[in-house]
Amino acid sequence: MPSLLSRRAVLSAAAVGVTLGFAQSAPAFAVTPAAATVPAPADFPASIPVYRQAFTNWSGEIVLSPQWTCAPKNSEEVVTLANWAHTNGWRLRARGMGHGWSPLLEPEGADGRILIVDTTQHLTAISIDSGTPASVTAQGGVTMLGLLTAVEQAGYGLTNTPAPGDVTLGGVLAIGGHGTSIPAVGERSQPGHTYGSISNLVVSLTAVAWDTTVNAYVLKTFQRNDPDIGAFLVHLGRAFITEATLRLGTNVRLRCQSSCATPAAALFASPESAGANSFTALLDRSGRVETIWFPFTTAPWLKVWSVAPEKPSSAKEVDTPFNYTFADSVPGPVSRLIKDIVSGFGAATPTFQFLEMAITRAGLFTTDTSDIWGWAKNTQLYVRPTTLRVTANGYAILCARADVQRVVSDFYTYLSTKLTAYRNAGQYPMNGPWEVRCTGLDDAADCGVADAVQPVLSPVRPRPDQPQWDTAVWMDLLTFPDTPESQRFYRETEQWMLSHYTGSYAAVRAEWSKGWAYSGSAAWAEPAVLGSAIPDSLRIGQDDDANWDAALVTLDRYDPGRIFSNTFLDTLMPRPSGADHRVLPPAGQRGPLPLRRHRS
Repeated sequence: MPSLLSRRAVLSAAAVGVTLGFAQSAPAFAVTPAAATVPAPADFPASIPVYRQAFTNWSGEIVLSPQWTCAPKNSEEVVTLANWAHTNGWRLRARGMGHGWSPLLEPEGADGRILIVDTTQHLTAISIDSGTPASVTAQGGVTMLGLLTAVEQAGYGLTNTPAPGDVTLGGVLAIGGHGTSIPAVGERSQPGHTYGSISNLVVSLTAVAWDTTVNAYVLKTFQRNDPDIGAFLVHLGRAFITEATLRLGTNVRLRCQSSCATPAAALFASPESAGANSFTALLDRSGRVETIWFPFTTAPWLKVWSVAPEKPSSAKEVDTPFNYTFADSVPGPVSRLIKDIVSGFGAATPTFQFLEMAITRAGLFTTDTSDIWGWAKNTQLYVRPTTLRVTANGYAILCARADVQRVVSDFYTYLSTKLTAYRNAGQYPMNGPWEVRCTGLDDAADCGVADAVQPVLSPVRPRPDQPQWDTAVWMDLLTFPDTPESQRFYRETEQWMLSHYTGSYAAVRAEWSKGWAYSGSAAWAEPAVLGSAIPDSLRIGQDDDANWDAALVTLDRYDPGRIFSNTFLDTLMPRPSGADHRVLPPAGQRGPLPLRRHRS
Protein backbone atom coordinates (compact mmCIF):
# COMPACT_ATOMS: atom_id res chain seq x y z
CA MET A 1 0.00 0.00 0.00
CA PRO A 2 1.51 3.38 -0.92
CA SER A 3 2.21 5.80 1.90
CA LEU A 4 -0.60 8.22 2.75
CA LEU A 5 2.06 10.69 3.90
CA SER A 6 5.25 12.03 2.43
CA ARG A 7 8.15 12.74 4.74
CA ARG A 8 8.51 16.19 3.17
CA ALA A 9 4.87 17.03 3.86
CA VAL A 10 5.21 15.96 7.47
CA LEU A 11 8.40 17.97 7.93
CA SER A 12 6.84 21.06 6.40
CA ALA A 13 3.83 20.82 8.66
CA ALA A 14 5.93 20.12 11.74
CA ALA A 15 8.21 23.06 11.01
CA VAL A 16 5.37 25.54 11.35
CA GLY A 17 4.01 23.94 14.49
CA VAL A 18 1.15 21.91 13.07
CA THR A 19 0.33 18.97 15.34
CA LEU A 20 -0.50 16.06 13.04
CA GLY A 21 -1.63 13.78 15.83
CA PHE A 22 0.22 10.58 15.01
CA ALA A 23 2.07 10.69 18.32
CA GLN A 24 -1.16 10.89 20.29
CA SER A 25 -2.90 8.03 22.07
CA ALA A 26 -5.94 8.11 19.75
CA PRO A 27 -5.30 6.14 16.56
CA ALA A 28 -4.64 8.20 13.44
CA PHE A 29 -5.79 6.96 10.05
CA ALA A 30 -6.90 3.65 11.54
CA VAL A 31 -8.10 1.29 8.79
CA THR A 32 -9.89 -1.96 9.63
CA PRO A 33 -8.89 -5.23 7.93
CA ALA A 34 -12.12 -5.15 5.90
CA ALA A 35 -11.21 -1.76 4.45
CA ALA A 36 -7.48 -2.43 4.04
CA THR A 37 -6.00 -3.07 0.62
CA VAL A 38 -3.48 -5.61 1.92
CA PRO A 39 -4.26 -8.96 3.56
CA ALA A 40 -4.53 -9.05 7.34
CA PRO A 41 -1.77 -10.92 9.19
CA ALA A 42 -2.27 -14.66 8.93
CA ASP A 43 -3.52 -16.51 12.01
CA PHE A 44 -3.71 -13.30 14.01
CA PRO A 45 -5.22 -13.79 17.50
CA ALA A 46 -8.96 -13.42 16.97
CA SER A 47 -9.55 -11.79 20.37
CA ILE A 48 -7.29 -8.79 19.59
CA PRO A 49 -8.56 -6.20 17.07
CA VAL A 50 -5.98 -5.26 14.44
CA TYR A 51 -6.00 -2.28 12.11
CA ARG A 52 -3.76 -0.28 9.78
CA GLN A 53 -2.30 2.95 11.14
CA ALA A 54 0.30 5.49 10.04
CA PHE A 55 3.03 6.83 12.30
CA THR A 56 5.39 9.78 12.46
CA ASN A 57 7.87 10.62 15.19
CA TRP A 58 8.18 13.88 17.09
CA SER A 59 10.23 15.79 14.51
CA GLY A 60 8.56 14.28 11.46
CA GLU A 61 11.83 12.73 10.27
CA ILE A 62 10.60 9.15 10.63
CA VAL A 63 7.40 8.42 8.77
CA LEU A 64 5.86 4.98 8.45
CA SER A 65 3.16 4.21 5.93
CA PRO A 66 0.16 2.49 7.55
CA GLN A 67 1.32 -0.59 9.44
CA TRP A 68 -0.69 -3.31 11.13
CA THR A 69 -1.34 -2.07 14.65
CA CYS A 70 -3.15 -3.31 17.73
CA ALA A 71 -3.78 -2.23 21.32
CA PRO A 72 -3.62 -5.20 23.74
CA LYS A 73 -5.90 -4.92 26.73
CA ASN A 74 -3.51 -6.54 29.21
CA SER A 75 -0.05 -8.03 29.60
CA GLU A 76 -1.27 -11.53 28.79
CA GLU A 77 -2.38 -10.35 25.36
CA VAL A 78 1.13 -9.02 24.77
CA VAL A 79 2.44 -12.53 25.47
CA THR A 80 -0.10 -13.94 23.01
CA LEU A 81 1.12 -11.46 20.39
CA ALA A 82 4.76 -12.34 21.06
CA ASN A 83 4.22 -16.03 20.51
CA TRP A 84 2.12 -15.36 17.41
CA ALA A 85 4.87 -13.08 16.05
CA HIS A 86 7.61 -15.63 16.70
CA THR A 87 5.65 -18.42 15.05
CA ASN A 88 4.71 -16.37 12.02
CA GLY A 89 7.90 -14.41 11.43
CA TRP A 90 6.70 -10.98 12.58
CA ARG A 91 8.23 -8.37 14.87
CA LEU A 92 6.51 -6.41 17.64
CA ARG A 93 7.32 -2.76 18.24
CA ALA A 94 5.99 -1.23 21.45
CA ARG A 95 4.63 2.24 20.69
CA GLY A 96 4.09 4.95 23.25
CA MET A 97 3.42 8.61 22.51
CA GLY A 98 5.99 8.86 19.74
CA HIS A 99 7.85 11.71 21.44
CA GLY A 100 11.34 10.81 20.27
CA TRP A 101 13.80 11.32 17.46
CA SER A 102 15.91 8.18 17.06
CA PRO A 103 14.76 5.06 15.14
CA LEU A 104 14.35 2.84 18.19
CA LEU A 105 10.72 2.14 17.26
CA GLU A 106 11.41 1.79 13.54
CA PRO A 107 13.67 3.54 11.02
CA GLU A 108 12.34 5.82 8.30
CA GLY A 109 10.30 3.99 5.69
CA ALA A 110 10.29 0.62 7.47
CA ASP A 111 7.74 -1.85 6.19
CA GLY A 112 7.11 -5.56 6.11
CA ARG A 113 6.15 -7.92 8.92
CA ILE A 114 6.02 -5.25 11.61
CA LEU A 115 3.23 -5.12 14.17
CA ILE A 116 2.98 -1.82 16.06
CA VAL A 117 1.72 -2.43 19.60
CA ASP A 118 0.00 0.65 21.01
CA THR A 119 0.57 0.61 24.76
CA THR A 120 -1.25 3.87 25.50
CA GLN A 121 -4.87 2.73 25.15
CA HIS A 122 -5.06 0.01 27.81
CA LEU A 123 -1.66 -0.67 29.45
CA THR A 124 -1.96 2.33 31.76
CA ALA A 125 -2.72 0.94 35.23
CA ILE A 126 -1.11 2.57 38.28
CA SER A 127 -0.95 1.20 41.82
CA ILE A 128 0.74 3.00 44.71
CA ASP A 129 2.11 1.24 47.79
CA SER A 130 2.42 3.80 50.58
CA GLY A 131 4.42 1.50 52.81
CA THR A 132 7.93 2.10 54.05
CA PRO A 133 9.62 2.44 51.65
CA ALA A 134 6.92 3.58 49.22
CA SER A 135 6.67 2.49 45.60
CA VAL A 136 4.49 2.78 42.52
CA THR A 137 3.75 -0.02 40.07
CA ALA A 138 2.70 1.17 36.63
CA GLN A 139 2.21 -0.33 33.21
CA GLY A 140 4.37 0.82 30.34
CA GLY A 141 1.73 2.82 28.48
CA VAL A 142 1.03 5.33 31.25
CA THR A 143 2.26 8.84 30.50
CA MET A 144 4.64 10.58 32.83
CA LEU A 145 1.98 13.25 33.37
CA GLY A 146 -0.45 10.55 34.48
CA LEU A 147 2.13 8.86 36.67
CA LEU A 148 3.37 12.06 38.31
CA THR A 149 -0.20 13.24 38.92
CA ALA A 150 -1.09 9.98 40.64
CA VAL A 151 1.98 9.90 42.87
CA GLU A 152 1.58 13.61 43.72
CA GLN A 153 -1.93 12.94 44.98
CA ALA A 154 -0.45 10.33 47.30
CA GLY A 155 2.25 12.72 48.55
CA TYR A 156 5.18 11.57 46.39
CA GLY A 157 7.27 12.97 43.56
CA LEU A 158 10.44 12.52 41.50
CA THR A 159 13.63 14.57 41.64
CA ASN A 160 14.42 14.00 37.96
CA THR A 161 11.84 13.76 35.19
CA PRO A 162 11.79 14.69 31.49
CA ALA A 163 10.19 18.02 30.59
CA PRO A 164 7.42 16.57 28.35
CA GLY A 165 4.41 15.05 30.06
CA ASP A 166 3.40 13.14 26.92
CA VAL A 167 6.05 10.45 27.17
CA THR A 168 5.24 6.99 28.46
CA LEU A 169 6.91 5.23 31.33
CA GLY A 170 7.86 2.42 28.95
CA GLY A 171 9.56 4.86 26.61
CA VAL A 172 11.35 6.65 29.44
CA LEU A 173 12.73 3.39 30.82
CA ALA A 174 13.81 2.24 27.35
CA ILE A 175 16.12 5.23 26.91
CA GLY A 176 17.09 6.12 30.48
CA GLY A 177 14.99 9.29 30.66
CA HIS A 178 16.23 12.06 32.91
CA GLY A 179 15.58 15.56 34.19
CA THR A 180 17.97 18.18 35.51
CA SER A 181 19.28 18.04 39.06
CA ILE A 182 22.36 17.42 41.13
CA PRO A 183 22.65 18.14 44.83
CA ALA A 184 23.24 21.77 45.70
CA VAL A 185 26.13 22.43 48.03
CA GLY A 186 25.04 21.06 51.41
CA GLU A 187 22.03 19.19 49.99
CA ARG A 188 21.66 15.46 50.63
CA SER A 189 19.68 12.96 48.60
CA GLN A 190 16.40 12.04 50.23
CA PRO A 191 15.14 8.43 50.52
CA GLY A 192 13.25 7.29 47.45
CA HIS A 193 14.85 9.88 45.17
CA THR A 194 17.72 9.78 42.69
CA TYR A 195 19.80 12.36 40.85
CA GLY A 196 20.30 9.81 38.06
CA SER A 197 17.89 8.37 35.50
CA ILE A 198 14.34 7.26 36.19
CA SER A 199 15.49 3.74 35.37
CA ASN A 200 17.64 3.92 38.49
CA LEU A 201 14.48 3.98 40.65
CA VAL A 202 13.22 0.63 39.36
CA VAL A 203 12.73 -1.97 42.09
CA SER A 204 11.43 -4.66 39.74
CA LEU A 205 10.05 -4.95 36.24
CA THR A 206 8.09 -7.45 34.19
CA ALA A 207 9.11 -8.21 30.62
CA VAL A 208 7.91 -10.53 27.90
CA ALA A 209 10.78 -13.03 27.80
CA TRP A 210 11.63 -16.38 26.24
CA ASP A 211 11.42 -19.36 28.59
CA THR A 212 13.46 -22.37 27.49
CA THR A 213 11.52 -24.72 29.76
CA VAL A 214 8.32 -24.22 27.77
CA ASN A 215 9.81 -22.97 24.48
CA ALA A 216 7.63 -19.89 24.50
CA TYR A 217 7.50 -16.25 25.50
CA VAL A 218 6.11 -15.68 28.99
CA LEU A 219 5.84 -12.86 31.50
CA LYS A 220 8.95 -12.79 33.66
CA THR A 221 9.49 -10.48 36.62
CA PHE A 222 13.06 -9.43 37.37
CA GLN A 223 14.06 -8.08 40.77
CA ARG A 224 16.60 -5.28 41.01
CA ASN A 225 19.24 -7.57 42.52
CA ASP A 226 18.97 -10.06 39.63
CA PRO A 227 22.05 -9.58 37.40
CA ASP A 228 19.89 -10.05 34.29
CA ILE A 229 17.76 -6.98 35.06
CA GLY A 230 20.67 -4.72 34.20
CA ALA A 231 20.07 -5.13 30.45
CA PHE A 232 16.34 -4.41 30.78
CA LEU A 233 16.51 -1.22 32.86
CA VAL A 234 17.58 0.69 29.73
CA HIS A 235 17.07 -1.53 26.69
CA LEU A 236 16.76 0.78 23.63
CA GLY A 237 13.68 -1.04 22.37
CA ARG A 238 15.21 -4.54 22.49
CA ALA A 239 12.64 -5.67 25.06
CA PHE A 240 8.97 -5.25 25.89
CA ILE A 241 8.41 -4.08 29.47
CA THR A 242 4.79 -4.48 30.51
CA GLU A 243 5.10 -2.94 33.97
CA ALA A 244 7.64 -1.66 36.46
CA THR A 245 7.76 -0.89 40.16
CA LEU A 246 9.63 2.29 41.07
CA ARG A 247 10.81 3.51 44.44
CA LEU A 248 9.09 6.72 45.59
CA GLY A 249 10.16 9.55 47.86
CA THR A 250 8.26 12.33 49.56
CA ASN A 251 7.18 15.11 47.21
CA VAL A 252 8.77 18.53 47.48
CA ARG A 253 7.81 22.02 46.43
CA LEU A 254 10.10 23.68 43.94
CA ARG A 255 10.62 27.27 42.99
CA CYS A 256 11.59 27.88 39.35
CA GLN A 257 13.04 31.28 38.49
CA SER A 258 13.42 32.21 34.83
CA SER A 259 15.36 35.07 33.32
CA CYS A 260 16.82 36.16 30.00
CA ALA A 261 19.33 38.64 31.41
CA THR A 262 22.48 36.66 32.26
CA PRO A 263 24.92 36.87 29.32
CA ALA A 264 25.94 33.58 27.75
CA ALA A 265 29.56 34.71 28.03
CA ALA A 266 29.17 34.90 31.83
CA LEU A 267 27.26 31.62 32.19
CA PHE A 268 29.76 29.70 30.08
CA ALA A 269 32.92 31.58 31.02
CA SER A 270 36.19 29.71 31.36
CA PRO A 271 36.77 28.19 34.81
CA GLU A 272 39.49 30.78 35.45
CA SER A 273 37.14 33.72 34.92
CA ALA A 274 33.82 32.19 36.06
CA GLY A 275 31.95 34.38 38.50
CA ALA A 276 28.79 34.37 40.58
CA ASN A 277 26.58 33.98 37.50
CA SER A 278 28.49 31.07 35.99
CA PHE A 279 26.79 27.78 35.26
CA THR A 280 28.66 25.96 38.03
CA ALA A 281 27.99 28.72 40.58
CA LEU A 282 24.26 28.37 39.93
CA LEU A 283 24.55 24.61 40.32
CA ASP A 284 26.31 25.06 43.63
CA ARG A 285 23.49 27.28 44.90
CA SER A 286 20.47 25.34 43.61
CA GLY A 287 21.57 22.09 41.96
CA ARG A 288 18.89 22.46 39.27
CA VAL A 289 19.69 24.51 36.18
CA GLU A 290 18.69 24.55 32.53
CA THR A 291 19.86 26.92 29.81
CA ILE A 292 18.27 27.40 26.38
CA TRP A 293 20.53 29.61 24.26
CA PHE A 294 19.98 30.75 20.67
CA PRO A 295 23.56 31.24 19.46
CA PHE A 296 23.11 34.61 17.72
CA THR A 297 21.58 36.17 20.83
CA THR A 298 23.43 37.44 23.87
CA ALA A 299 21.62 35.73 26.76
CA PRO A 300 19.77 32.40 27.11
CA TRP A 301 16.50 31.53 28.74
CA LEU A 302 17.88 30.50 32.12
CA LYS A 303 15.84 28.39 34.53
CA VAL A 304 16.97 27.78 38.09
CA TRP A 305 14.99 25.49 40.38
CA SER A 306 15.44 25.38 44.14
CA VAL A 307 13.77 23.40 46.91
CA ALA A 308 11.41 25.77 48.73
CA PRO A 309 9.08 24.26 51.35
CA GLU A 310 7.39 27.64 51.85
CA LYS A 311 6.15 29.93 49.09
CA PRO A 312 8.51 32.89 48.52
CA SER A 313 6.63 36.18 48.65
CA SER A 314 7.54 37.11 45.08
CA ALA A 315 6.69 33.74 43.54
CA LYS A 316 3.46 32.79 41.78
CA GLU A 317 1.90 29.58 43.04
CA VAL A 318 1.04 27.08 40.29
CA ASP A 319 -1.07 23.96 40.74
CA THR A 320 -0.78 22.59 37.21
CA PRO A 321 2.19 22.01 34.87
CA PHE A 322 2.89 23.53 31.42
CA ASN A 323 2.89 27.11 32.62
CA TYR A 324 4.91 28.65 29.76
CA THR A 325 1.93 28.95 27.43
CA PHE A 326 3.83 31.33 25.13
CA ALA A 327 5.95 28.34 24.05
CA ASP A 328 2.94 26.18 23.16
CA SER A 329 2.15 27.69 19.76
CA VAL A 330 3.83 29.43 16.85
CA PRO A 331 2.88 33.08 16.14
CA GLY A 332 2.39 34.19 12.54
CA PRO A 333 5.68 36.12 12.18
CA VAL A 334 7.63 33.13 13.47
CA SER A 335 5.83 30.78 11.06
CA ARG A 336 6.78 33.00 8.13
CA LEU A 337 10.42 33.07 9.19
CA ILE A 338 10.44 29.31 9.61
CA LYS A 339 9.07 28.87 6.10
CA ASP A 340 11.82 31.15 4.76
CA ILE A 341 14.53 29.21 6.62
CA VAL A 342 13.23 25.78 5.63
CA SER A 343 12.96 26.90 1.99
CA GLY A 344 16.65 27.83 1.98
CA PHE A 345 16.83 31.47 3.15
CA GLY A 346 19.26 30.79 5.99
CA ALA A 347 20.12 34.45 6.46
CA ALA A 348 16.80 34.78 8.30
CA THR A 349 18.20 32.61 11.11
CA PRO A 350 19.56 35.41 13.34
CA THR A 351 16.29 37.34 13.01
CA PHE A 352 14.33 34.22 13.90
CA GLN A 353 16.48 33.59 16.96
CA PHE A 354 16.17 37.18 18.21
CA LEU A 355 12.41 36.97 17.70
CA GLU A 356 12.23 33.72 19.67
CA MET A 357 14.06 35.30 22.59
CA ALA A 358 11.87 38.41 22.42
CA ILE A 359 8.78 36.19 22.59
CA THR A 360 10.27 34.37 25.58
CA ARG A 361 11.04 37.56 27.47
CA ALA A 362 7.61 38.99 26.73
CA GLY A 363 5.93 35.69 27.51
CA LEU A 364 7.53 35.36 30.92
CA PHE A 365 6.26 38.86 31.72
CA THR A 366 2.72 38.57 30.35
CA THR A 367 2.10 35.13 31.87
CA ASP A 368 3.77 36.09 35.15
CA THR A 369 5.88 32.93 35.07
CA SER A 370 9.37 34.26 35.69
CA ASP A 371 9.07 33.09 39.29
CA ILE A 372 6.76 30.12 39.94
CA TRP A 373 6.36 27.81 42.92
CA GLY A 374 4.46 24.57 43.46
CA TRP A 375 4.67 20.83 43.76
CA ALA A 376 7.58 19.40 41.83
CA LYS A 377 5.83 18.25 38.65
CA ASN A 378 4.12 21.62 38.17
CA THR A 379 7.48 23.30 37.66
CA GLN A 380 9.28 20.35 36.00
CA LEU A 381 6.85 19.65 33.12
CA TYR A 382 6.69 22.36 30.46
CA VAL A 383 6.86 20.78 26.98
CA ARG A 384 3.46 20.20 25.33
CA PRO A 385 2.76 18.27 22.11
CA THR A 386 2.12 21.62 20.39
CA THR A 387 5.62 22.93 21.12
CA LEU A 388 7.65 23.76 18.00
CA ARG A 389 8.87 20.53 16.37
CA VAL A 390 12.61 20.43 15.73
CA THR A 391 15.30 17.81 15.36
CA ALA A 392 18.03 17.47 17.97
CA ASN A 393 21.29 15.74 18.62
CA GLY A 394 21.89 14.65 22.19
CA TYR A 395 24.79 13.58 24.39
CA ALA A 396 25.69 13.10 28.03
CA ILE A 397 29.18 14.25 29.00
CA LEU A 398 30.40 12.38 32.08
CA CYS A 399 32.83 14.36 34.22
CA ALA A 400 33.75 15.40 37.73
CA ARG A 401 31.54 18.10 39.17
CA ALA A 402 34.62 20.27 39.54
CA ASP A 403 34.98 20.17 35.73
CA VAL A 404 31.41 21.08 34.78
CA GLN A 405 32.30 24.71 34.05
CA ARG A 406 35.17 23.60 31.85
CA VAL A 407 32.88 21.22 29.95
CA VAL A 408 30.26 23.88 29.15
CA SER A 409 32.86 26.58 28.50
CA ASP A 410 34.77 24.41 26.05
CA PHE A 411 31.60 23.65 24.14
CA TYR A 412 30.42 27.27 24.16
CA THR A 413 33.73 28.34 22.64
CA TYR A 414 33.57 25.56 20.04
CA LEU A 415 29.96 26.30 19.10
CA SER A 416 30.43 30.07 18.84
CA THR A 417 33.53 29.68 16.70
CA LYS A 418 32.00 27.02 14.45
CA LEU A 419 28.75 28.88 13.82
CA THR A 420 30.64 32.12 13.12
CA ALA A 421 32.67 30.29 10.47
CA TYR A 422 29.50 28.94 8.89
CA ARG A 423 27.90 32.40 9.00
CA ASN A 424 30.92 33.93 7.29
CA ALA A 425 30.38 31.39 4.53
CA GLY A 426 26.72 32.37 4.25
CA GLN A 427 25.48 29.18 5.91
CA TYR A 428 23.25 28.67 8.96
CA PRO A 429 23.09 24.95 9.84
CA MET A 430 21.60 25.50 13.30
CA ASN A 431 18.52 27.65 13.83
CA GLY A 432 17.33 26.31 17.18
CA PRO A 433 18.92 26.61 20.63
CA TRP A 434 21.72 24.87 22.48
CA GLU A 435 20.21 23.31 25.60
CA VAL A 436 22.19 22.30 28.68
CA ARG A 437 21.09 20.34 31.75
CA CYS A 438 22.94 18.49 34.53
CA THR A 439 22.19 15.31 36.43
CA GLY A 440 24.01 12.98 38.71
CA LEU A 441 25.01 9.46 37.70
CA ASP A 442 23.05 6.32 38.51
CA ASP A 443 23.70 5.15 42.06
CA ALA A 444 22.01 1.76 42.29
CA ALA A 445 21.64 2.12 46.05
CA ASP A 446 19.05 4.88 45.46
CA CYS A 447 16.37 2.28 44.72
CA GLY A 448 16.66 0.91 48.26
CA VAL A 449 17.28 -2.70 47.21
CA ALA A 450 20.28 -4.51 48.67
CA ASP A 451 22.83 -5.52 46.02
CA ALA A 452 20.91 -3.61 43.36
CA VAL A 453 22.22 -3.92 39.80
CA GLN A 454 23.26 -0.94 37.67
CA PRO A 455 21.31 -0.11 34.49
CA VAL A 456 23.97 -1.47 32.12
CA LEU A 457 23.06 0.65 29.08
CA SER A 458 22.19 3.86 30.92
CA PRO A 459 23.88 6.98 29.53
CA VAL A 460 24.64 7.95 33.14
CA ARG A 461 26.06 4.65 34.30
CA PRO A 462 29.17 5.37 36.44
CA ARG A 463 32.66 4.53 35.23
CA PRO A 464 34.41 2.49 37.98
CA ASP A 465 37.80 3.39 36.50
CA GLN A 466 36.97 7.12 36.86
CA PRO A 467 35.53 7.38 40.38
CA GLN A 468 35.86 11.18 40.33
CA TRP A 469 33.15 11.39 37.65
CA ASP A 470 29.89 12.07 39.46
CA THR A 471 28.04 14.36 37.04
CA ALA A 472 26.54 14.24 33.56
CA VAL A 473 26.24 17.39 31.47
CA TRP A 474 23.45 16.85 28.93
CA MET A 475 23.71 18.88 25.71
CA ASP A 476 21.60 19.04 22.60
CA LEU A 477 21.57 21.27 19.55
CA LEU A 478 18.22 21.93 17.87
CA THR A 479 17.42 22.82 14.29
CA PHE A 480 14.61 22.37 11.79
CA PRO A 481 14.77 19.05 9.96
CA ASP A 482 16.49 19.24 6.56
CA THR A 483 18.12 22.60 7.31
CA PRO A 484 20.91 23.01 4.71
CA GLU A 485 24.34 21.93 6.01
CA SER A 486 22.86 20.71 9.31
CA GLN A 487 23.98 17.11 8.79
CA ARG A 488 27.55 18.16 8.09
CA PHE A 489 27.49 20.45 11.12
CA TYR A 490 26.12 17.71 13.36
CA ARG A 491 28.83 15.31 12.19
CA GLU A 492 31.59 17.86 12.78
CA THR A 493 30.23 18.59 16.25
CA GLU A 494 30.00 14.93 17.20
CA GLN A 495 33.51 14.22 15.99
CA TRP A 496 34.83 17.22 17.93
CA MET A 497 33.09 16.03 21.11
CA LEU A 498 34.39 12.49 20.76
CA SER A 499 37.95 13.76 20.30
CA HIS A 500 37.78 16.50 22.96
CA TYR A 501 36.02 14.95 25.97
CA THR A 502 38.48 12.13 26.57
CA GLY A 503 40.93 10.65 29.06
CA SER A 504 40.44 11.40 32.73
CA TYR A 505 38.74 14.70 31.85
CA ALA A 506 35.41 13.46 30.45
CA ALA A 507 33.63 10.97 28.20
CA VAL A 508 30.75 11.17 25.73
CA ARG A 509 27.69 8.94 25.65
CA ALA A 510 24.70 9.08 23.33
CA GLU A 511 21.33 10.32 24.56
CA TRP A 512 19.36 7.42 23.16
CA SER A 513 16.18 9.26 22.22
CA LYS A 514 17.93 11.91 20.11
CA GLY A 515 20.39 12.22 17.22
CA TRP A 516 23.89 10.70 17.08
CA ALA A 517 26.14 8.69 14.77
CA TYR A 518 26.10 11.37 12.05
CA SER A 519 27.56 10.36 8.71
CA GLY A 520 27.45 13.86 7.22
CA SER A 521 24.28 13.10 5.29
CA ALA A 522 22.15 11.32 7.90
CA ALA A 523 21.85 10.63 11.60
CA TRP A 524 22.20 7.12 13.08
CA ALA A 525 24.27 6.15 10.03
CA GLU A 526 28.01 6.51 10.79
CA PRO A 527 29.46 2.96 10.97
CA ALA A 528 32.44 3.89 13.16
CA VAL A 529 30.19 5.48 15.78
CA LEU A 530 27.54 2.76 15.66
CA GLY A 531 30.05 -0.09 15.68
CA SER A 532 32.78 1.30 17.90
CA ALA A 533 32.33 4.63 19.70
CA ILE A 534 28.92 3.89 21.17
CA PRO A 535 29.61 0.31 22.28
CA ASP A 536 33.00 1.36 23.66
CA SER A 537 31.36 4.11 25.72
CA LEU A 538 29.68 1.33 27.71
CA ARG A 539 32.59 -1.10 27.63
CA ILE A 540 35.52 0.99 28.83
CA GLY A 541 35.98 0.75 32.57
CA GLN A 542 33.17 -1.79 33.05
CA ASP A 543 33.35 -5.41 34.15
CA ASP A 544 33.13 -7.87 31.27
CA ASP A 545 30.04 -9.51 32.72
CA ALA A 546 28.11 -6.21 32.93
CA ASN A 547 29.05 -4.15 29.88
CA TRP A 548 27.62 -3.42 26.42
CA ASP A 549 28.41 -6.90 25.11
CA ALA A 550 27.02 -8.65 28.17
CA ALA A 551 23.78 -6.67 27.86
CA LEU A 552 23.38 -7.74 24.23
CA VAL A 553 23.90 -11.37 25.21
CA THR A 554 21.25 -11.09 27.94
CA LEU A 555 18.71 -9.39 25.69
CA ASP A 556 19.24 -12.02 23.00
CA ARG A 557 18.91 -14.83 25.51
CA TYR A 558 15.47 -13.58 26.52
CA ASP A 559 14.51 -12.75 22.95
CA PRO A 560 16.29 -15.33 20.78
CA GLY A 561 13.83 -14.76 17.95
CA ARG A 562 14.61 -11.03 18.02
CA ILE A 563 10.93 -10.24 17.71
CA PHE A 564 11.63 -7.11 19.80
CA SER A 565 14.03 -5.54 17.32
CA ASN A 566 14.13 -3.70 14.02
CA THR A 567 16.59 -3.29 11.15
CA PHE A 568 18.34 -0.37 12.82
CA LEU A 569 18.72 -2.16 16.15
CA ASP A 570 20.00 -5.20 14.27
CA THR A 571 22.90 -2.96 13.20
CA LEU A 572 23.45 -1.15 16.50
CA MET A 573 22.87 -4.23 18.69
CA PRO A 574 23.67 -7.23 16.48
CA ARG A 575 23.23 -10.80 17.55
CA PRO A 576 26.24 -11.73 19.71
CA SER A 577 28.61 -14.13 18.02
CA GLY A 578 27.88 -17.69 19.01
CA ALA A 579 24.31 -16.95 20.14
CA ASP A 580 21.83 -19.58 19.07
CA HIS A 581 18.60 -18.71 17.33
CA ARG A 582 15.83 -20.85 18.71
CA VAL A 583 12.97 -21.17 16.26
CA LEU A 584 9.57 -22.29 17.44
CA PRO A 585 8.01 -25.19 15.54
CA PRO A 586 5.19 -24.31 13.15
CA ALA A 587 1.91 -23.55 14.87
CA GLY A 588 0.33 -26.76 13.68
CA GLN A 589 3.01 -28.91 15.32
CA ARG A 590 2.49 -27.92 18.93
CA GLY A 591 -0.22 -27.30 21.44
CA PRO A 592 -1.48 -24.02 22.90
CA LEU A 593 1.20 -21.70 24.27
CA PRO A 594 1.21 -21.00 28.00
CA LEU A 595 0.72 -17.62 29.61
CA ARG A 596 3.13 -17.90 32.51
CA ARG A 597 4.56 -15.36 34.89
CA HIS A 598 8.01 -16.27 36.16
CA ARG A 599 9.68 -14.39 38.99
CA SER A 600 13.35 -14.29 39.83
